[in-house]
Amino acid sequence: MLNYTFVYIIIFILLELYEVEWQKAQTIMGMLARMYEQYKKSSFLFLIMHPTFYFAVWFVLETNYNGYAIALLSFKAADIITKMFLIKKVFMDGDLDEQIQYSLFTPIGSYMPYIGMLLYPFFIYMALR
Repeated sequence: MLNYTFVYIIIFILLELYEVEWQKAQTIMGMLARMYEQYKKSSFLFLIMHPTFYFAVWFVLETNYNGYAIALLSFKAADIITKMFLIKKVFMDGDLDEQIQYSLFTPIGSYMPYIGMLLYPFFIYMALR
């Protein structure tokens, strides 16, 4: 099982790297703008460009609904829902609170987009332990 754990973690990290690379920007607003470019083309395309979500769905089934796998899926689903909500509020409705607008333009650290690669593999490890 340890060999599979390592393989699953490596696959997940590679998929997460793909997501980070196409979303990476200096601010959260920059990230949202990059995501909105894909969302404008097609909401289906936007969803396809989150392969870790599909990995998480498969992983829940593979681990027979393990609690850690469900937690991983929940975090990934919440991530996508939050992104879609912010895209709608910022680019379609344009009705964001001034403080939230200000926070979206705050620079984020270059390490910030990579936090998921440290956090999510823990759930894979624990689910297969």
